Amino acid sequence: MINIGEVLLNLWNKSGFAALFTGFISDGGWQNLVMLIIACGLLYLAIVKKFEPLLLCGIAFGCLLTNLPNAGLYHQDLWTQFMNHEIGYGKIMLEGGLLDIFYIGVKTSLYPCLIFMGVGAMTDFGPLLSNPKSLLLGAAAQLGVFAAFFGAVCLGFTGPEAASIGIIGGADGPTAIFLTSKLAPHLLGAIAVAAYSYMALIPLIQPPFMKLLTTPEQRKIKMVQTRTVSKTEKIIFPIVVTLFVALLLPDTAPLIGCLMLGNLFKETGVTDRLSDTVQNALMNIVTILLSTAVGATMVGSNFLTVQTLSIVVLGVVAFILSTVGGLLGGLVMCKLTKGKVNPLIGSAGVSAVPMAARVSNLEGQKANPSNFLLMHAMGPNVAGVIGSAIAAGFLLSVFGA
Repeated sequence: MINIGEVLLNLWNKSGFAALFTGFISDGGWQNLVMLIIACGLLYLAIVKKFEPLLLCGIAFGCLLTNLPNAGLYHQDLWTQFMNHEIGYGKIMLEGGLLDIFYIGVKTSLYPCLIFMGVGAMTDFGPLLSNPKSLLLGAAAQLGVFAAFFGAVCLGFTGPEAASIGIIGGADGPTAIFLTSKLAPHLLGAIAVAAYSYMALIPLIQPPFMKLLTTPEQRKIKMVQTRTVSKTEKIIFPIVVTLFVALLLPDTAPLIGCLMLGNLFKETGVTDRLSDTVQNALMNIVTILLSTAVGATMVGSNFLTVQTLSIVVLGVVAFILSTVGGLLGGLVMCKLTKGKVNPLIGSAGVSAVPMAARVSNLEGQKANPSNFLLMHAMGPNVAGVIGSAIAAGFLLSVFGA
């Protein structure tokens, strides 16, 4: 005869509630509980405040799933063995949970590269081609990457860890994930959340520094319309960039190659179906897998550390210094052109496309309602995408295995 009491007791002992509360102190149950609260907080920011909802919603839910006791969706111990070269992907496929399998796409850099392909298909490099000097502003906006790198080294992080933290300053989520998954995968959750959070906060972070470093007269500068870029130029550009950058820094070939392939699909005019698929269906599918897998790395025992707080602080410093670097580059260009360049477009050198360019345009219109800087700011903005990928390739070539 079935003993109802034993059945209920057995169900309780196997439940996540039992693991969460009975092991609250000894087995780190409190860490899981805190991470579940953090996950709900991130979901609030994504859904209610609309902070990068397409990515933050998946990251938050992945965090929630990975911290459910006894769910078996993600196994940090398997990935620790993998990093120590004790097991391969085969064992993870056989013994891992759903999120372990999702994470293979992050670890192999498949998802970030496919995201870059979608970004390329949605990007118009025309503003950059019409004003090649914009490349310099994109380069100047990488200041925060290297400043944060040295800051992280001073705080005791290893070279690979510091490189992964520094890339937050590039304001490019896929690039941050790409580099961190190769150099410091144990920091992936903290770095991804920091990178996407600061990208979402661009309209709050950048304007104070834009006003601090520029005068009202400089912000009022109206820029002349740039030249029209031919279709031939737009087709040749991704091919030339891929050849040059990949030969210069082979480690960045996956990111740059996918970015430019997506752009080539867009510009040729003969691959509209492929361009549409990359921009929409593929981009949406990969975003779901990438965000959920990244959230899965936010295991309480790894995330709730002093390191995480340091990463959050260094990340915002990197972001601010990248904005400052771009603005300083804009000021120099304004000076050299005798007031023909509005320095506000320099802040768009961070590669958060197109949000940073929109902020530059908005601040310009606040100073002068007839000022339209959006297309001018898109040049540095897309240059920043290339710049952050090059910075990641350089760091990977230095610190990669």
